[in-house]
Order: sequence, then structure tokens, then C-alpha cells
Amino acid sequence: MLNQIKTYFKKQTSAAPLAVFRVGFGLMMFLSIIRFWSYGWIEKLYLDPKFHFSYYGFEWVKPIGDWTYLIFIICGISALLVALGLKYRLAILVFFLSFTYIELMDKTTYLNHYYFISIVSFLMLFLPANAYYSVDNLLQKKQYLHIPNWTIDSIKLMLGIVYFYAGLAKINSDWLCKAMPLKIWLPSKYDLPFIGENVMHQNWFHFAMSWSGMLYDLLIPFLLLYKPTRIFAFILVVFFHLFTRVLFPIGIFPYVMIVGSLIFFDAKLHHKIINILRVILKSFKIQPKTMAPKPFRFNYEKIVIYGFGIFFAIQLLLPFRYVLYPSELFWREEGYRFSWRVMLMEKKGYANFKVVNPEQNTFFYVDNTDFLSSFQEKQMSTQPDFILEYAHFLGEHFKSQGHQPIEIYVESFVALNGRRSQAYIDPNVDLLKQYESFQPKSWILPFEDEIKGL
Repeated sequence: MLNQIKTYFKKQTSAAPLAVFRVGFGLMMFLSIIRFWSYGWIEKLYLDPKFHFSYYGFEWVKPIGDWTYLIFIICGISALLVALGLKYRLAILVFFLSFTYIELMDKTTYLNHYYFISIVSFLMLFLPANAYYSVDNLLQKKQYLHIPNWTIDSIKLMLGIVYFYAGLAKINSDWLCKAMPLKIWLPSKYDLPFIGENVMHQNWFHFAMSWSGMLYDLLIPFLLLYKPTRIFAFILVVFFHLFTRVLFPIGIFPYVMIVGSLIFFDAKLHHKIINILRVILKSFKIQPKTMAPKPFRFNYEKIVIYGFGIFFAIQLLLPFRYVLYPSELFWREEGYRFSWRVMLMEKKGYANFKVVNPEQNTFFYVDNTDFLSSFQEKQMSTQPDFILEYAHFLGEHFKSQGHQPIEIYVESFVALNGRRSQAYIDPNVDLLKQYESFQPKSWILPFEDEIKGL
């Protein structure tokens, strides 16, 4: 067994798949930054709001006024440099730091695919993605046709974890037995051509989508790995992600996953893609000189391998941290983020904050629109850590205005996956006396139902 492991890590493979992945990843990220800017989301999400929700331990990461645009410029340029393979190590480091900073500026914008981009760009810090077909090759006058096989397999493993864990998360009674929340979302797509009025409101179609989504996520990594089913699997990848892109506003993520899935194919396909790129460049009269290949040497390879081992162990265990918390995960959301639980919930909530002066026995209610955007308020009203952070912000705000002493309570109701709304937060708990931590939040009221599954 030990000899087999040693043999595996000594195995070399073509550098073309990782080069194609680098080009595709960099271009997708560059386009996503342009898209984000062109839609006015920088101003809407980061500059206009008076308050920003923070991740625990990263409260210091905030938008920096108009300088926030500079962060996006740096992120976009670094993404383009990654695609080109120009000063790759520096470019991917800058991209990872700038993109992750953007992600951390406001928890309201959390999406699984933003987390995925940060994770993949972190992995790419240590991979020789510029070993072949990069501007760095031209500048250094050397290229490498072969690299360690495990460097490409690490990307495959990360993609496999995303898919498989998303499938595991769908094995629950709401998704499989009630077709929730698709039963809520799909009827709203009645305006789609051909299928909108015919199937989107059909009960059987909601269940078919739920079950096929679960099976797709569980099986697609293995179908991509197995050569006889690879082409069929990739057709499924393209169809699935394009179809979900039509149904849901999930941005550029489907295209990232489609391009990323190409890494499962043999090097022959990637050489064909690179040849196509060469033809395109040649049409612009750009024709790089051919260079004699050199054997690749991986600096600090053992350290990187051990580091990747720890990294992937964390990725495999982190999604299961929810078992450390009581009651229903979808209700409490403790351990929900960073676990590849994709589009599993439809929650609607109401949160009315009450500011009390216990000495004078007076109180008043807060108008949330004075402090939060409509998007922020929607997110806050259904997530306990948002509610707690907002309560402390209100406490600081009203204390600065001379309201002393004060206590803050919340009247909160939430509806989960089509159920009737029920009381969410204990209205008798002064939230200013509660603090964020990794401990279970005792002030979340029990869920009056049960969702069975993983």
C-alpha cells in the first residue's frame, strides 16, 4: 500500500489539462468581475448600505469607500494575468487575496460558488498551472510538458467534493419527499418558452427535478472519472448547468463548472483546445516561438503534499460540523455555510427589534429600512447570526445617541420551505447580553417539525 502511494505521487502526466484549467478559470473570473461592475452591484451591495454584516473573526474586513472599486480592479487584472500565465505566482496570490476580501466584506452576499472560487484559487497557489502554455514560459524561455499527476487530481478532487456533498445534502425529506423548495420556485418560471406553462407547475415535474438533481450531484464525479461514461457525463454537465442558469439567477457559476469539468478529460482534448487558442492568436499575428521542453522539478513537493492532505481532510470534515449543534440544521443554520448545501431552503422571515430602557420602562421599535437595504433585511430576518450582529449594531448606535441603559429584543417569525411561520427567536432574551461564538445559540426557539436526512 505504501509503495503504491509513493508510486502515485511520482507519476507524471501532461501539463496541458492544468494549463487549460488556468486559462478557463482566469477568463471566467475576469468576466465575472466585469459583469459584477457593469450591473452596478459594487455600489448597491458595498457602498450604499450603512451597515455590513461580518463573518465571525473577520469583523475588520469592510468596504473602503470608493477605494472598493480599486479592489475589484486589482481582482480583475490579476484574474486576466492568471489566464495569461503572466507572473502567475504573484497573480494568483493577488487574485486569491482580493477575491476573498471581496467575499468577506459583507456576509449578506455569501454564495457557495464564491466560497468555491476562493478555495480553488487557494489550491492554485501551490500548483504549477503556468508550467505549460503561459507567458511565463516565453519570459523564462522554458516550458514543461509534464507535471506531477496529483496536481491535476487535486482539482478533480475539489470538484468531486463540491458535487458529491451537494448531492448528500439533498438526501432529506423536504427535498425528496416534498420537492421543497423547488415546488415554490419552479411555478414562478411560467414565462419560459415551451415548458413554462406546460410543466413548471406540474407536481410530477417538481419531484423529477428534485430526484434528478440529487442523483446528478452524487453520480457526476464518478461518471466524469470513468472514461467510458466521460463524454455522456460532460453532456449532462453542460445541460444541467445551462438549464439551472435559465431557471435561477446564479451568475457565471454554471460556466465555471462546465469549463472546470474539462479537466477530467485526457490530455489529447486539452492539446486540441490549446491548438485552437494558437490559431486564434495567430489570426492576431501573435505566434509564440516553440521552446524545447525541460523536466519539471517541484520545489517543496513533500510539504505541499502534506499540506494538501490536511486541506482536503478539513474539506471532507467541515460540512459535517452541524452534528455538533442541536435541532434542525435548516432552521438554526449553525454549521450550514461552507458545506456545499446548494439551494435547499426557502425561508421568509420577519424581525421587529424592540429597544427598551429598563429603568424608565419605556421602549420603541426600530425601522430596519433606516439601516439596512431590502436585500440585507431579507437575509437578516431568517439567520440567527445576522440577527445577533444587527442587534449589537443597533445597541451601539442608540447608545451613541444617548439612550442609556438599553436592552434589545426581537420579535421574529420565520417560514421554512412552505410551512407556516413560527416564532424564531426568544422574544424575552436581551440580545445585547448574547455574543457570537461557536457555541450553540440557546435563544433560537425549537423547530416545530422534523426534516429527516443528512
